[in-house]
Amino acid sequence: ADDVDHIAEKILASLARPIEVVGRDVFVTASIGVSIYPRDGDHGEILLRYADMAMYRVKEHGRNSVRQFMPEMGSNAISRLDMEAALRRALERGEFLLHLQPKIELPSQRTVGAEALVRWQNPQIGLVHPIEFIRLAEETGLILPLGEWVLEEACRLQVAWQAQGLGHLKMAINMSARQFRQDDLAERISRIFQRTGADPTHFILELTESMVMHDVESTLAALRALKTLGVNLSLDDFRTGYSSLSYLRRFPIDELKIDRSFIADIHTNTDDAASAGAIVAMGRSLGLSVVGEGVEKKEQVDKLTALGCNQVQGYFYARPMPAGAFLARALEHM
Repeated sequence: ADDVDHIAEKILASLARPIEVVGRDVFVTASIGVSIYPRDGDHGEILLRYADMAMYRVKEHGRNSVRQFMPEMGSNAISRLDMEAALRRALERGEFLLHLQPKIELPSQRTVGAEALVRWQNPQIGLVHPIEFIRLAEETGLILPLGEWVLEEACRLQVAWQAQGLGHLKMAINMSARQFRQDDLAERISRIFQRTGADPTHFILELTESMVMHDVESTLAALRALKTLGVNLSLDDFRTGYSSLSYLRRFPIDELKIDRSFIADIHTNTDDAASAGAIVAMGRSLGLSVVGEGVEKKEQVDKLTALGCNQVQGYFYARPMPAGAFLARALEHM
């Protein structure tokens, strides 16, 4: 057992050396899980399964390391398998629903749209927050059918809003990295709009900054394909780091969402206020709408208003709520 760890560390060290690709150094890391015969199992299938469990434990604790299988990992893996099976059943049985968080225009304080957030109404344990299942959905590929369900359900709600005289409201939907990497993403989304009769111009697809900066050229092609559908595109969790101004100018983005880490202390921390102000100024110079998320205090609203931020969302105004409650609120605040 001691020798195995030494060998795994040598593999990690070998992979850590840069690989030159087209004149650039590329670095590779590995998550290594180990099982040992006969301690952990007496045949190949069980040993591979246990090594896989150990590898997932490495991924859960930061990656780029090695772990040997331990018996207690088995119970965690079983619950993981149970959760995956339950997720598949939930898709088949229609156990998912959307909650909506209002987006508020500054300084008018009008409700101008909502962000759609998926929830899982499990018949045994009740309402399940996405933090408990989205990661597993990503790993298993279930995020693809789940993401399409979210968009289709959001389209049905938008059509209902039009019938209620709320057709001007825009619906924001988060895209996962795995969804965004689909070669036929624009075609899939187009089919959903055609099937539901929803208006693409009243939808905002939210992408994270790290997603779009992964491969700039392919990202640019994907974003242009989405824009041809008529949808708006938002860059979520925007910071002053990864994205250079030159790249941002190339992307057909309509909206920037200031990372919530800048919002929490924006009314007391001059550095956070300066960073948020720089993002607002950058957005306005490019003709983009800027949204502050995670707003929980009036002082934060006042600061963002003074900086020229266009919209906000957060618990100060409303927590995510069922679609019916959002509709009632929106009608009240027309």
